[in-house]
Amino acid sequence: MEHPKLILITGVGSGFGRALAQAALAAGHRVVGTLRDADAARAFEALAPGRAHARLLDVTDFDAIPAVVDGIETDIGAIDALVNNAGYGHEGVLEESPLEQLRRQFEVNVFGAVAMIKAVLPGMRARRRGRILNITSMGGFITMPGIAYYCGSKFALEGIGEALCQEVAALGIHVTAVAPGSFRTDWAGRSMVRTPRSISDYDAVFDPVRERRERTSGQQLGDPDKAAQALLHILDSPAPPAHLLLGSDALRLVREKTAALLQEFERWEAVTRSTDG
Repeated sequence: MEHPKLILITGVGSGFGRALAQAALAAGHRVVGTLRDADAARAFEALAPGRAHARLLDVTDFDAIPAVVDGIETDIGAIDALVNNAGYGHEGVLEESPLEQLRRQFEVNVFGAVAMIKAVLPGMRARRRGRILNITSMGGFITMPGIAYYCGSKFALEGIGEALCQEVAALGIHVTAVAPGSFRTDWAGRSMVRTPRSISDYDAVFDPVRERRERTSGQQLGDPDKAAQALLHILDSPAPPAHLLLGSDALRLVREKTAALLQEFERWEAVTRSTDG
């Protein structure tokens, strides 16, 4: 560890957020964690009195975010790192899924993350240092039937973070999109919002995917505690990557997707080049 950091993590109630917060506290860092429940906030602060600080916040309450961040910097100290972890998964066939669910998916997974980034950037920019980690997903690179809204939100966050990385690199601020594969978190359990099925034409393509996800929930390859150690490593790295995959399944699937994309580009290269003036 270079030096103890003040790390702001959204969504520390469970999953990656909780695992990272506990690992960071164990390593001697100070952590501010956002939660939406007062009892959970008190339990979080009890993990490490004086170093674990809870803030009640829903990341879709965009107007509240600047005041929360200002309060942290005034009362606790300069924020060294922001980890945008708060998010959830939506499962549902696109034709069956209401637009309101798409809007909610983007409000939490994209707009909330961007609002947090916008709130911490002035301080980081003034200090000419800072780390921003956006927890995306291998679903920000690959897709599968039934999670179009979720994948769309993670593709968006990958792109936004990559552009931001270029904007702030000269200001001493590092931005990394961390894309986990399948981990033993609650993503596919109670945290997932599911749209009811109604159109039988999609049964053959969608039902096996849902059944496999439900069958393997809690038995995934990825260990959240090991992911937390990887994230701490990135926070200490002098030259962190713009994109980091977590898990051998993510590496395999994204490599396959990338290879298939290149092959498709080559097959259609003549048409692609035919539009040049």
